[in-house]
Amino acid sequence: MKRKVAILAAVGILVLLAGMMLSVMLGAKELSIQQVFHGIFGFEGSLDDQLVRDVRLPRMLLSVLVGGMLAIGGALMQGILRNPIAEPSVLGVTQGATLAVAVSSVSSLAGGAYGNFVMALAGAAVSGGLILLFSMHRASNQNFSRILLAGTAMSMFFLSMASVLALVGNRSQELAFWVAGGFRTSSWPAVAVLSFTGAAAMLVSVLLAGKINLLAMGDEMALAVGILPEKVKRQTIMIVVPICAVCVAVAGNIGFVGLFVPHIVRKIVGNDYRALIPLSFVFGAAVMVFADIAARMLMAPYELPVGLFCAFIGVPVFLMLVRKEKN
Repeated sequence: MKRKVAILAAVGILVLLAGMMLSVMLGAKELSIQQVFHGIFGFEGSLDDQLVRDVRLPRMLLSVLVGGMLAIGGALMQGILRNPIAEPSVLGVTQGATLAVAVSSVSSLAGGAYGNFVMALAGAAVSGGLILLFSMHRASNQNFSRILLAGTAMSMFFLSMASVLALVGNRSQELAFWVAGGFRTSSWPAVAVLSFTGAAAMLVSVLLAGKINLLAMGDEMALAVGILPEKVKRQTIMIVVPICAVCVAVAGNIGFVGLFVPHIVRKIVGNDYRALIPLSFVFGAAVMVFADIAARMLMAPYELPVGLFCAFIGVPVFLMLVRKEKN
């Protein structure tokens, strides 16, 4: 198993590195490898250097961080709820953050450079807290069906309210960006915020991995070794909330990455979250990098929503998983 994990990690890292290089090279204006390295290590202020340093690099890093963090969030939700369908966007957590960003865009409730982040954090906290209340009892397929229905209802409600606010405030075009998702507003401050949040989320997630392994085997198994399931669920939700908040604040409502990436990785390496969490980050980052490349290149110089390409993969996987549910 360790050999399988090592091979998968090596493949994922190689694919990710290739995607990161292509992400900086490709776009409305294609750059050579020499131009990319000159813009990174020999910056002289030319247009190509500025394109590399101020546009392509932060966008590439944001796609890596957002994809990896959403995949971690999905893996954590699937672990505590013991169901492969669990994912922040499916359960309404990211939609709650989207509604809060919409509130911020039509009011002065949270201004400044980090206004969207503050509001997204509040919205994700509310929706995440509601999911936590629904998941406090013993998990089963029937119980998860209720959680899924509640999450779907919240998703529709939050997006509907966001649409109303956008229409009233004449911000429909801005809302369309948040709903579809993308990295057009990438910047180095956003990279800094996501780097800090992502590093903290990865550290805490790895520390919780052993407890989630036991929780995934059942509440009785966790209680037998002195672990309180409700406490682990609360701690996990407290990780997922800031993950969703920062991702929505910088990239909008991108869904399904946290659904299919952990599911596919789990099929290969099993349910050990000590390996599943870091591998999900690597492959989630790779998927998002290539989705962003496709969004920029397919109809260049126009840009398609990044969330569209994630949905192309995620929706069929989601329907397949729902079909396999017994109840």
